[in-house]
Amino acid sequence: MPFDSSGFLVEKARVAVIHDWLYTYGGAERVLEQILAVFPNADVFSLFDTLPESQRGFLGGRKVKTSFIQKLVRGNGNHRMLLPLMPLAVEQFDLSDYDLVISSSYAVAKGVITGPRQFHASYVHSPMRYAWDLQHEYLRNSKLTSGPKAWIAKMLLHKMRLWDMRTSNSVDAYVANSNFVAQRIWKLYRRPAKVISPPVNLDRFKLGERKGDFYFTASRLVQYKRIDIIAEAFSRTPERRLVIAGEGPEMRKIQALAGPNVEILGHVDAERLTSLMQQAKAFVFAAEEDFGIVPLEAQACGTPVIAFGRGGALETVRGLLNSTQPTGMFFNRQNADSIVEAVDLFEQMASRITPQACRANALRFSEQRFREDLLGFVGQEFERYFQHYDGIRPEPMIENDWAEKRLITHPGHAA
Repeated sequence: MPFDSSGFLVEKARVAVIHDWLYTYGGAERVLEQILAVFPNADVFSLFDTLPESQRGFLGGRKVKTSFIQKLVRGNGNHRMLLPLMPLAVEQFDLSDYDLVISSSYAVAKGVITGPRQFHASYVHSPMRYAWDLQHEYLRNSKLTSGPKAWIAKMLLHKMRLWDMRTSNSVDAYVANSNFVAQRIWKLYRRPAKVISPPVNLDRFKLGERKGDFYFTASRLVQYKRIDIIAEAFSRTPERRLVIAGEGPEMRKIQALAGPNVEILGHVDAERLTSLMQQAKAFVFAAEEDFGIVPLEAQACGTPVIAFGRGGALETVRGLLNSTQPTGMFFNRQNADSIVEAVDLFEQMASRITPQACRANALRFSEQRFREDLLGFVGQEFERYFQHYDGIRPEPMIENDWAEKRLITHPGHAA
């Protein structure tokens, strides 16, 4: 079993991993999968778990411990309406038997309650954006900009921000999935964060050197992913072909915008998704993501990325205009005109991008690198925390509890 940087076998600790909720196998769940690979004996907690059986393999047969939210969730995505209850729900988990708590958080998981003899590391995919910088967009999309319901929603979001700020101090060490998120953590919580980027499954995404005659994008069809402006941009240039994979509430809107040269496939399985990524001229990405794993998966397939130049994409794509080994290019405005301009320029300069350069860039984000970085950082901070705690104890106590034994037996203990 691997040791942390101090030489202490952190895997002997009793570990709890808490994830906001489990209803699909997406980017956050891929990170969760690797966290569980680092801590294979961890117990898993989640506000609710509605994952279909076909997507549960990464849990390794673990039984997920859920909250009272589990009984309130329906299969129609109503969990968003339960947001006001989630801080209460996450605080009901009793984690007092664990030495190490790791939260995988993009909403409320970081607010879990821990005690002074427990170390809490939070891997933050994003502070809850709908309560902070995306509040106004969230309210507009929910048609809650005026009237009594809007004021109730604004009051609830205000209370969520207060709760989020209060619970930020209960985390002992923050890990961010990108520099962009680390900056947001500092702005909101005034806490530093170690950046450990999410991993790419390089075994699944093989290099494809032979490209087809189409552009490709894949995503859940939700508003903030901005698949609508990609469809609109390509509909204006009928000589180019676009293929869209994904399903979601924006499907009808995107279908209405799509011209004959835009093909919408709906849900596709993993094998076909990989094949499409390998064959595409370029992968088009219009969201402002905190990290964005899919552009890296496309690069792992040897496919360039045309991305909106904000957020995590700036850390994962090497632009045509500022890199000696480019893997894609950026557009500056989140609209169809800007995408058309970027594709025009891409076609003029695409010969500078090679499939091998794209693949090499993705290699920086391997699963092995993620596991090593996470174990090293958590192990180091875990040891540092208990050394500090040991230093302020007036007298050691001898009990059968592992954490108590750890406090009085590790090297450096003051007798």
